[in-house]
Amino acid sequence: MALANPRSLFLLAFLGCLALMGGALYLEHGVGLNPCPLCIVQRVFVILFGLVCLVAAIHAPQRTGQRVYSVLALLFAIGGGATAARQVWLQSVPPEQLEACLPSLEFMMEALPLQEIVSLVFHGTADCAEVTWTLFGLSLPEWSLLAFVGMGLFALFQLLRRR
Repeated sequence: MALANPRSLFLLAFLGCLALMGGALYLEHGVGLNPCPLCIVQRVFVILFGLVCLVAAIHAPQRTGQRVYSVLALLFAIGGGATAARQVWLQSVPPEQLEACLPSLEFMMEALPLQEIVSLVFHGTADCAEVTWTLFGLSLPEWSLLAFVGMGLFALFQLLRRR
């Protein structure tokens, strides 16, 4: 039984990322859920993963190129998964043990050096730990973590598959 070619699978992964971003934007603008800094970082990783998949689908690489794209996609999936896992962990911490809030991301980009912004964002706050929406008993960061696990498995599959 022949597997789908890598080009069409990369295109399918890109379309999945479009669906994820469409859902995130609907929840932000349609439902009114404001993303915290960790949510924004997760969105960036979804976009980067999707862009790698789009470029791979357009390029239609041979085996070496497929591996390069798969490694890049895997790195972005791991980064996004780590960010989502951090947020899931923050949701398990009692709110009184977390800092109250951070300044807006726009303000931090203008006023602080990049290293300090990264440190503050990944430290997390009570805003990042608040569960404001669930589906089937899972919070948005938990759904995001599942999506990144799926992205990572896809990238591993593309990396390890034989032609």
